[in-house]
Amino acid sequence: MSSPAPVFDPVVHAPQRLQICAMLARGGEVEFAVLREGLDVSDATLSKHLRTLTEAGYVDLRRVQRPKGQARTWVALTPAGSQALRGHFAFLQSIAPL
Repeated sequence: MSSPAPVFDPVVHAPQRLQICAMLARGGEVEFAVLREGLDVSDATLSKHLRTLTEAGYVDLRRVQRPKGQARTWVALTPAGSQALRGHFAFLQSIAPL
């Protein structure tokens, strides 16, 4: 896989959205409650950030109805989201190399 072009992405850049994308980049789907607890935010705050990421095409949401309980929402990073995250990390490294 080639190195991504460094591109500032204002959608990814917001701290909690950056954390969401980083958590999802570890692979697979992550359940809504796991993200909420990992970020220590309310349902409403997480929903707002996920809506922004979904509208940008960076995450997919999958709702699963459980037989005798609440529905669960699973979140996954899309290929476009992965590319945006990698490009944003490359941009940050280009302006503040470690």
